[in-house]
Amino acid sequence: MAGQRIPTRLLFLLAVAGFMVGQSVGFGQRIIAHRGASGDAPENTLLAFRLAWEQGADGIEGDFRLTNDHQPVCIHDADTSRITGGKTKLEVAKATFAQLRELDVGRWKDERFAGERIATLAEVLSVLRPGGKFFLEIKGGPELVHPIAEVLRQAKADLSQIVIISFDHRTVAEVRRTLPEVTAYWLVSYEKDKETGRWKPSVDEILETLRAANAHGLGTQGNPEVVTEQFVRQIRQGGFELNVWTINDEGLARYFQQLGVDSITTDYPLRIRRALGR
Repeated sequence: MAGQRIPTRLLFLLAVAGFMVGQSVGFGQRIIAHRGASGDAPENTLLAFRLAWEQGADGIEGDFRLTNDHQPVCIHDADTSRITGGKTKLEVAKATFAQLRELDVGRWKDERFAGERIATLAEVLSVLRPGGKFFLEIKGGPELVHPIAEVLRQAKADLSQIVIISFDHRTVAEVRRTLPEVTAYWLVSYEKDKETGRWKPSVDEILETLRAANAHGLGTQGNPEVVTEQFVRQIRQGGFELNVWTINDEGLARYFQQLGVDSITTDYPLRIRRALGR
């Protein structure tokens, strides 16, 4: 998931929404730390997740891929080039966990983070706080569900803390079959049709996919031109929960708070926590 830039013409609307929030809206939205507190620490590392809790996050979000020896590890990209500062490029699916574990994935962010390593799913589970949510994004298809389910069972994880998310609706459906106790969200981003000027997918198409996947909720890109009061109302009427990502702008966070979404994912949990009056 990536950040969302606010169109200039929406700035006034957001300012008004911020005022309205201060006047009348409660502070119930969960703040979910995107790849941990990734604005301040190397993404998807144990350091970033621990920092997220220190900054008052209500939950953490991490990305998981499967290694060549079937170990779920916490990494967003398909290879290691970006998080090693371009020094080492290993394809996660073709590398063993031992090979990946040797890499320094902290120094690229700042020298003071040197020595951070790629974490396993079991290690991320070990730093969860009681009552905190864990948004576990599956980077891949349904084949990752069973290895992840096995780690959750071995770790005796509290499944009420887990929200599994994926852009692949087939993966969401497999999660619902394999782990019926776990909350599952389908993720969606948008593109504008050049001919019609309409954003797609439409809310009706989204609702159709959510029902087909038997999802509990939607994780939507935080595009304020799409996610409007009417959009939220229709998702709610469909019986689905709603998370927005990735929101780093304070005005935009207040806008989504005013709309009453369930949770807001951000790289900066402390900043957004303060912006929402938390």
